[in-house]
Amino acid sequence: MKADIFFFISSVATVILSVLVSVLLFYFIKAMENLYILSETLKGGLRESEEFVVELKERLENNMIFRLFFLHHEEEDGL
Repeated sequence: MKADIFFFISSVATVILSVLVSVLLFYFIKAMENLYILSETLKGGLRESEEFVVELKERLENNMIFRLFFLHHEEEDGL
């Protein structure tokens, strides 16, 4: 009789624990999907900002005033 009660209680506890683990796993997977989407968005923004910086650098190097002050000094240094 006592063994039956023990097995019943352990079976109920196993089912409850399995449900809790399943719920936690579900939320963990959802959180990982959100992190993946966030990282992809950040990568896209990083690529856009990288293109902006490259374009800005090119525009600065082609600027007459920039060349007057900075590229003249590089020529003296042998660069």
